Amino acid sequence: MNERYDVVVIGGGAAGLSGALALSRARRSVLVVDAGEQRNTPAGHVHNYLGREGTPPAELLAIGRREIESYGAKVVTGTVTRLTRGGGGFGVALADGRHVHGRRLLVTTGLTDELPDIPGLAGRWGRDVLHCPYCHGWEVRDRAVGVIATGPMAVHAAQLWRQWSADVTLFPHTLGDLPDDTWEALAARGIAVVTGEVTGVEADGDRLTGVRLADGTLVPREAVVVQTRLRARADLLGPLGLETAERRVGDAVVGTYVPAEPTGATAVPGVYVAGNVADPLGQVIGSAAAGLTAAGAINADLIAEEIRVAVAARKGVEGIAPHVAEMFTEAYWEDRYAGRSALWSGRPNPHLVTDTEDLTPGEALDVGCGEGGDAIWLARRGWRVTGADISPTALERAAAHAAAAGDDVAARTTWVHADALSWTPEPRRYDLVSAQFVHVPTGLREALFARLADAVAPGGTLLIGGHHPSDVGVVPRPDVPELFFTGEEIAASLKPDEWEVQAAEARPRTVAHPETGQRVTIHDAVLRARRR
Repeated sequence: MNERYDVVVIGGGAAGLSGALALSRARRSVLVVDAGEQRNTPAGHVHNYLGREGTPPAELLAIGRREIESYGAKVVTGTVTRLTRGGGGFGVALADGRHVHGRRLLVTTGLTDELPDIPGLAGRWGRDVLHCPYCHGWEVRDRAVGVIATGPMAVHAAQLWRQWSADVTLFPHTLGDLPDDTWEALAARGIAVVTGEVTGVEADGDRLTGVRLADGTLVPREAVVVQTRLRARADLLGPLGLETAERRVGDAVVGTYVPAEPTGATAVPGVYVAGNVADPLGQVIGSAAAGLTAAGAINADLIAEEIRVAVAARKGVEGIAPHVAEMFTEAYWEDRYAGRSALWSGRPNPHLVTDTEDLTPGEALDVGCGEGGDAIWLARRGWRVTGADISPTALERAAAHAAAAGDDVAARTTWVHADALSWTPEPRRYDLVSAQFVHVPTGLREALFARLADAVAPGGTLLIGGHHPSDVGVVPRPDVPELFFTGEEIAASLKPDEWEVQAAEARPRTVAHPETGQRVTIHDAVLRARRR
């Protein structure tokens, strides 16, 4: 599976499914990747969810899946192993080798309840070993409840659970001495305190019977309350630059979470979070609401991007078909780079090699540098090179290739994110300005090449190469004749008193036809000129 979606939702709990529902109803393409590790899986029922009170968690999720699939969303069972940025969005790798791409991410991976290391707790978690009175208090009302202290919030928990039962016992465990006013408050509410270290909880068959102390005493209890450490499942987000923060209640640290705006937007553009990964104290209905809120923000974000792309496609390319105008936008090139791990061969363009062999290395500008093949070749030969491209993904790859080529190459390369249709490089700075196979329509092309020529320093070289119009019909080329040019056309735009034209020609080259494999001769438009 190598598919592209508007939004990839990671996590198929209440927050993820709620977000997916709103997004799919907004006619977005949505994929939900669910590892099946919902926090409330051990619980018998979901509570405080208006209209779904008492629904088993698995049944609630099944209902949610059916609803989102009815609007076209897809759900796959799997574990996400890696997230990467690029291609105008994010790459999502699954453990089984599948890869998908999302323009936006909604991360709803929830949290892990880290239980105290007390024997017997884990086996009864979610049944009669509990944590939240609003989730489970009614089910154990009027029963014998024990609260095992694992932190300073235990006294508060005991007072809270007293709302549901008059028979509440606090086990300070390793908490230490309690202040006098705490003893008084507990006594006033009729909450018993049993000191001594807890060594386990015990059960008879499938029924909890009590709390065992270090001295061997078994204190009968029908339910036990512990406070877990709430750890956000957010390790995947680290490589994207997102780290967790501590969640505090008063002075007590109760867990971790991913910081985000109320909309779910994180510090990394395009990444949103909802549910317990962002709010460790939230209940199921609150997580569902957060997923809906994040979905609205994501859809608005996508609309804003689509407006920018539409405006960019229209601006300056009036009269060009929309599918052609799109070729000159960042989104188009990000999409192309996302489709492959390498779009270009990495080898330098042959005309660059031929036409710079006799030049003394200095400062060079490579416009439309792509993944850096030309720029790195020049840097290896001593040039200080600035590579400019509209695609952030291409520039990231170029920088990585330069680093792999060695510290000296990396030190001689600089990468600039720039749209050649509007960017103006520093005038008369570069000893070499190269633009290889940068194709833009007539009108825009003349303005672009004029700006590039203006960036050439006195004595420097302008080198432009591209597909010659005569190639149309010989090998597959875009059916847009206005994209192609000749070297002579570019030469005619240069003032003879400022420029010495050293080559302006259709230079032949033999290649394999991409469809038949047969050897054919094509022609590249080449201009080489020296500023006087």
